[in-house]
Amino acid sequence: MKTSEEFIYDSARRGPVALEELRGIFRYRDLIFQLIRKDIVARYKRSVLGVAWTMLQPLGMMVILSVVFSTLFSQVKGYPAYILSGLIAWTFFSQATSAMMTQIVWGGALLRQIYVPRTSFAVSSIGTGLTNLGISFIPLVLIVLIIGLPLRWSILFVPVSMLLLGAFALGVGLIISTMSIYFPDVADMYNLVLTGWMYLTPIVYPETLIPEAYRYWFFHLNPMYYYVKIFRAPIFEGVLPDGDILIVATLISVTTLIIGWLFFSKRSDEFAYHL
Repeated sequence: MKTSEEFIYDSARRGPVALEELRGIFRYRDLIFQLIRKDIVARYKRSVLGVAWTMLQPLGMMVILSVVFSTLFSQVKGYPAYILSGLIAWTFFSQATSAMMTQIVWGGALLRQIYVPRTSFAVSSIGTGLTNLGISFIPLVLIVLIIGLPLRWSILFVPVSMLLLGAFALGVGLIISTMSIYFPDVADMYNLVLTGWMYLTPIVYPETLIPEAYRYWFFHLNPMYYYVKIFRAPIFEGVLPDGDILIVATLISVTTLIIGWLFFSKRSDEFAYHL
């Protein structure tokens, strides 16, 4: 009589790799939870401030950027909240996608010994990032209240914004993680891309800074523009995201996630030989 559920991996009865990875994520959910827990504990284990650092770090950046740019962009009412709402969304994306490459390399020894879903390391990175994002949301709400911006019911939409941003980050992370396994220089190149990408996204500056004739190239072809918008609108503007923006963000998330999942899954059997 079985006292616990057992999962037996049989390569001879394997179905499509992408679906096998998807089923594996559910079956190995305890492993993913432990990976998330390990990341969070390891990050704050030797920190005097502990989890509070997750809140203080974006606040510190907000203070610096506000001091530098508040006069230049004085037309933006509640500028500190404007910066912080965009900065938190961007920080989650950049840290989560970069962490995936590290997680895959770290899990290389485990992949060579036993079967675990390769995507579990990527999913755990997103889980860790979403946890930190949720913690970072606390100082954002405090800043909104301190500077006198109203909190409206639209703030309840934020979890949807986080879900869409997380799906997009997972798709991008799966793609660059796969590439970095075959081409290690991708990690360094990606850090450079992130720096440029941040300044092409209206996080520090208002959209009106860019002449209208160039906004299409600067914003509408920039996927992160849509995610910053749908994350910022419910908090800073106190309204639900524009329908067109939300539809585009959803389509990008779904498309990127599917492409990334298929691309990663197709190559996942070769990872153990390259790590």
